[in-house]
Amino acid sequence: MFDLSVWHLLAIGLTFLLAGFVKGVTGMGLPTVAMGVLGAIMSPVAAAALLIIPSFVTNVWQLVCGPSFAALVRRLWLMMLGIVLGTLAGSSILMSGQTQWTTAGLGAILMVYAGFTLVARQISVPASFETWLSPLVGLTTGVITGGTGVFVIPAVPYLQALRLSKDDLVQGLGFSFTVSTMALAAGLAWRGAFHLDGLALSSLAIAPALLGMWLGQVVRLKVSPERFRRWFLACLLLLGAELILKSIHSA
Repeated sequence: MFDLSVWHLLAIGLTFLLAGFVKGVTGMGLPTVAMGVLGAIMSPVAAAALLIIPSFVTNVWQLVCGPSFAALVRRLWLMMLGIVLGTLAGSSILMSGQTQWTTAGLGAILMVYAGFTLVARQISVPASFETWLSPLVGLTTGVITGGTGVFVIPAVPYLQALRLSKDDLVQGLGFSFTVSTMALAAGLAWRGAFHLDGLALSSLAIAPALLGMWLGQVVRLKVSPERFRRWFLACLLLLGAELILKSIHSA
């Protein structure tokens, strides 16, 4: 699956350093940044297989560092179940290689959501809606994850609409992304997209991803909640634009 030069290996290392930094600051973005950049030098399936291990490791780190894991499991388990089922079903889209339209749609949704939230009142989900809305959001997120290799929509805006604290939001994102990563790995393995050389290279990407994530977390600890929210949404705007540009170039 991989036949890479030294320059490709350097590009992969720098990509995961940047992706880890974005994730450390905002609690998200590693697969989106990695898929967007790596898509320029390899196929989407190869890029998705490459991000599995660093994504899993950084997500578990993000998950265990938070304060409220047990409470989040009780609150979000239906959403996680939907993510697993949707990702397994949607992984056939990624394997088909025809992901430019779903990627462009994902980018557009990100930009619309982030732009609207930056200028409008914060969306809030009533607690009475969570029982039926959580599995629906999880299933939709899973299908999009299976089709694009990116875990953010609609899970990220939904978790933000639950009005979690800054630390709980970051841990909730880590929970969602950990489950999404494992489900994507299972979907790719089920369809024969995992190879030993890809797993070895994916393991080598852990170090730059963790370094970038640590640097991003240092920055996040110095940021006020309101500034954190603005950075979070600005990051969504940039990631959405990057996805649209990627889909245009691959069309």
